Amino acid sequence: MTFGFAPSSAASLSSSAASANRVLELAEWAAAGIPLLRNPREVVSGLHSRHHPKPATAIVAVLDPEDRLCASASFTRRTAPADGWMFRNVLLAQLRRVIPHDLRRRTPVRTAVLLYCREGDARWTEEDGAWMWGLRDACTLHGLRCGAYITLTRDGWQVLGEGRGGRRPSMNSAPEPFATSETPLPPPRTGGAASEVLRRAAAR
Repeated sequence: MTFGFAPSSAASLSSSAASANRVLELAEWAAAGIPLLRNPREVVSGLHSRHHPKPATAIVAVLDPEDRLCASASFTRRTAPADGWMFRNVLLAQLRRVIPHDLRRRTPVRTAVLLYCREGDARWTEEDGAWMWGLRDACTLHGLRCGAYITLTRDGWQVLGEGRGGRRPSMNSAPEPFATSETPLPPPRTGGAASEVLRRAAAR
């Protein structure tokens, strides 16, 4: 049983539309208990140097319990309506390509984060909400913790829902040298299955 005031018809329609498109509002995302990155700039700089993202490039990365990069993959988002279900499928396909699932564990120990390079400023958009929904669902299906969602724009980077960000790297900045003591990773994944999933979705 629910108590309180009934939402207005306009609010109900807005909520129904968001649900139909599988979009998370920023307030929902901020209240979801997403684990904080210990050093977000280091994560962003590392992914930027590794993948050299351009507008409409998404990078999904998996971090170990110490926030060290385990695996990552990048792909370009095709022109199509923002839909969390489609984004979920793309992200899940990429995760399956680069790292085994953790579904046998009682509690997830690795965390997936998503960095999306796009035009515009750092304010939340419906497209961001669809990526958030997709990331959360893909993590559940792959046995991972759902981590941060980060945008990369001309103004710099921003961890949405946290208020943390910086001017460098940005969408237009050159990749910075990134020294790390981690075990060398395999070459970054690009395109592949994700591009094909997006192509088929856009053609519908």
